[in-house]
Amino acid sequence: MELSNRQEKIVEIVKGNGPITGEQIAERLNLTRATLRPDLAILTMSGFLDARPRVGYFYTGKTGFELITEKIKKYKVHEFQQIPIIVKESTSVYDAISTMFLEDVGTLFVVNENTYLTGILSRKDLLRASIGQKDLNAIAVHIIMTRMPNITVCRKDDLLLDVANKLINKQIDGLPVVKDTENGLLVIGRVTKTTITRAFVELTNEKAI
Repeated sequence: MELSNRQEKIVEIVKGNGPITGEQIAERLNLTRATLRPDLAILTMSGFLDARPRVGYFYTGKTGFELITEKIKKYKVHEFQQIPIIVKESTSVYDAISTMFLEDVGTLFVVNENTYLTGILSRKDLLRASIGQKDLNAIAVHIIMTRMPNITVCRKDDLLLDVANKLINKQIDGLPVVKDTENGLLVIGRVTKTTITRAFVELTNEKAI
């Protein structure tokens, strides 16, 4: 987060004189309390300052990098998960390839007739299956998919940073976000490398920090 000149001056004043009230800060800058209110709100919400009723503002002592790190460590999957692209076990390899390109995704999630997760299809799976095969309409995806329990999943309340580590360590492009039920796992979302990138980009948005 890049601070304005006035916000930087406010931080310096609080750093050297805290605790200090909003009125006292305004006096030092020859401004009104109302003029400073938006700046103080931004600095407090972003973590540079802390405010206590009837006491005033404190400097937290945290750097911009530390604040960004703290923020991303709190991100959860449900805040960024995307709509999953799902196919049935009986779907042909040809149709799965078409779906992958039409939806512009790198991973398809396979479900059984009861809509529970049974497998995952990657680009590599579909490419491998298509090499040397004459009739891709004759091959169902359940024959070539990666099956449970060899599937890495995540839940909506998992930390996004933990999911990012899974993607890196497993060298995969995406994970299904699942909901646990008595009969199996329901796919309710997806997290991909693009999802992680989007989270980092959001950190550059002043409103998100």
